[in-house]
Parts: sequence; C-alpha cells; structure tokens
Amino acid sequence: MRKFLDENFLLHNQTAVQLFHDFAKDMPIIDYHCHLSPQEIYENKKFKNITEAWLYGDHYKWRLMRAYGIDEKYITGNADDYDKFLAWAKTVPMTIGNPLYQWTHLELQRYFGVYELLNEKTAPVIWEKVNTQLNKEGFGVRNLITESNVKVICTTDDPTDCLKFHELLKNDSTFNVSVLPGFRPDKGLEINREGFLDWVQKLASISQIEIRTYADFLQALESRVAFFHSLGGRVSDHAIDMVMFSETSEDEAAKIFKERLEGNTVSIEEETKYKTFTLTYLGKLYSKFGWVMQYHMNALRNNNTKMFQQLGPDTGYDSINDEKIAKPLVSLLDSLEQQNALPKTVLYSVNPNDHDIIAAIIGSFQGGSTIGKLQLGTAWWFNDTKDGMLRQMKALANVGLFTTFIGMLTDSRSFLSYTRHEYFRRIVCNLLGEWVEAGEIPNEIEFLGEVVKNISYYNAKNYFSFDC
Repeated sequence: MRKFLDENFLLHNQTAVQLFHDFAKDMPIIDYHCHLSPQEIYENKKFKNITEAWLYGDHYKWRLMRAYGIDEKYITGNADDYDKFLAWAKTVPMTIGNPLYQWTHLELQRYFGVYELLNEKTAPVIWEKVNTQLNKEGFGVRNLITESNVKVICTTDDPTDCLKFHELLKNDSTFNVSVLPGFRPDKGLEINREGFLDWVQKLASISQIEIRTYADFLQALESRVAFFHSLGGRVSDHAIDMVMFSETSEDEAAKIFKERLEGNTVSIEEETKYKTFTLTYLGKLYSKFGWVMQYHMNALRNNNTKMFQQLGPDTGYDSINDEKIAKPLVSLLDSLEQQNALPKTVLYSVNPNDHDIIAAIIGSFQGGSTIGKLQLGTAWWFNDTKDGMLRQMKALANVGLFTTFIGMLTDSRSFLSYTRHEYFRRIVCNLLGEWVEAGEIPNEIEFLGEVVKNISYYNAKNYFSFDC
C-alpha cells in the first residue's frame, strides 16, 4: 500500500517516475491565464493568516463547504477567520475523491512543510504552524511566486483598467517575474447587459476618444490593445458562454450599436450580429499585434438568483452549459481565416463533451509556420481534475498532436495554486508511462523527456513569444 502523497503519487509505473523526476519536476512555470491581483504582486502582499490565503476568494472550496452543510456565515460571511478555517478543516476529510483533497495537502506540504492530515483534530496545530510562517519575512506573494519557479504571469484585465501596477512591475528591477496584462473585453461584447453604457463611457475616458459612433468604439478598443501591448500584453481572453455567429456588415453593426447607445435594448438577432462583427474585428487586431486569442466557452453562470443577488458573480454558483458550439465556432474562425487574420488561438470549453469537437475543429485551421497554431486548451474549471485532464489530453492526442500541447494554467485567484502544475505534470508523465508500458509507444526516454519538458514549459514559452 502506497503512502498518501508520497514522492511518486500519481506515478504508477517506472517510466512515469523517471519522466517526472528527471524531466518535469524542476521545469519553470508559465501561468498564461490567471486572476491574480497585480497590485498584490507589486505590493508583495503578506497574508495575515491561512484563511485569507485559502478561503477569501476560492469558490472551489466554497462549493464543497456548502455541500457539507457549512453555514454561509463560515464561507463568505462575517465569521472569524479562525472559525472559517475550522469549517474548512471539518470539510476536508469529506472531500476525498475530489482534487481539492490532494491540492490542500500539497499546498500544506510544499509551501509550509506541514505533513499532517488536515481535519478538525489537527486544525489548531496546523493553524499555528502555518500562520507562524506566514508572518515571517520571506512569505509575501512575490516569495510564493518565485519559490514556485514561475517565470511569467498573465493576469485578467479589463480594457478600461489603467494598468498602473503592471507599469510599476515592468519597471521594478527587484522582481524578475514577468507580470503581463491579459485583455478581457467581455463587458464591451455584452451589449444588452446592465452596465454596458457605463462601460462604454469608461472606455471613452481611459482611451481619451469620444465615443459617438461604432467606429469611435472600435478605435478606442484598438488604442487599448496597443496600450496593453506596450506593457508586454500578448494575450486576449473572452468568456463566451454561448458561441454566436451571424453574417453582418460594419454598417449593420454600427446601427445596432447606435440603437443601444441611445438607451434601447436590441434583439437577440441584433446582439448576435454585433458580437460577430466585434469579435472578428478584435480577432484581426490580435493578429495584427501578434497576440494569442483565447475563448473560454460553455459556462452557465450565476444559476442561483437569490445568492447572486446576495453575493454577486464568481461565488460558486456556476455550472456546465450544453449549448452547441461547432457551427458558430467554425464560422467565427473561418471568417478570420478568409481575411488572413486568424491569430494563434486557444479554445477551452467547460463542457467535456466539447473536447472531441474542438480537437477536430482546430485541425481544420492549422498550418503556416506556427507549430500548434490552434490549441485545445487545458482542462478548465470543472474539468480541472485527474479524469478531466486525461480526457482533454486524450481527445487532443486522438486527432491531433499531443506533443505540441501548451500545457497547464492555474485560472486561479490563489497564490498557493501553483502546486496544480505539479499535479498536472505528474498526470502527463503517468499517461506517457502507461503508453510505454502497454507497448503503444517506444521507450525512448530522452525523446519522451523532451516531450514532457515541452508540455511543461517550452511549448508555451515559444507559442506566446514571452521574454522569460
């Protein structure tokens, strides 16, 4: 019987053990999509306790606590931090089978040298051990990042953000990690959503372009793309919960935009046309600037109206959507391809049933001199599990090139989440090891080691052209 989280956990054959320890273990990390705060990085934030580091914004944990009957007071409410930690500690033993059980203990081990199992009995001792370390020098968020061997972080930033802290970080010679802005223009796409008109005014203000027409709006977006680019931004990201496409012209999109600017709502058909033209315009911009475009698709957000009204978005009340994506997604990509303006693109779906679909679609748009120009994005959100990762990687391998995969990202708000890269790399090594042990691929350890190093780091480094 194996010891829990021993040095070879998730590695079930000798090939996997060798691949992980000799090739994957010490590779640097490129976190090309996350939700970390650039301000907290610049200020080298220190956590007052483990609750602040672990529970203040982690809706993965919140969902499991609710499922175990923990009162909301101890999750997002006004309970004392120690009591919230005890509530999580009470929940942890019940999470076996969920990756959070392993992630929780990996974080305790890797960052704090704590090897006890977290439960109600051990919680007081672990609380003291961890907090004592957090209050020492050398446990600011910059230290956690560098200790994790991170080279690049791409945050998620609205086009109306001033990017003050990215500018400060760029000019800070004391921190050798590239913290780059990621362009997330969702609020400019959701034309019927409350707050759209206010957002347009913010865009006008930050770009110093008076927005009276759709042409002004597009010009303002381009000015912000150029500003992000000046600070090292090389990625965009779109939350496309439902993929839409409808052929339209700029004149038609301009009329729709004008109608909304006058305070009127637009029809679903008009919304689809507006989104189609705006997305393709942005895609051309990304191609012009040499950026990577990312689509995160098929999430069903804010399911619980009562709790949304009470807590707002991103609080653990989202789920998997099952909208069809194949035809509209192909149409979007093909529209850009016809204009020789399809940028490098990473496609994610939170619905695992879409993985085979996307893996097949990207094969229709590969080519040119770019290796893996279109990517099936790593297992995302509800797929961020051992089974989910394997399903995503096997879908890619079955119809594409697994060897060109750009690998893992955290998509996290937590500075302790980099252990997920270790978790992912162990799974990659074990998958290759299983193929070797079954005689399905040759036991060429040096070649496979290079594959592991590429998926862990080099594929992403080359794909995004980051200065690491």
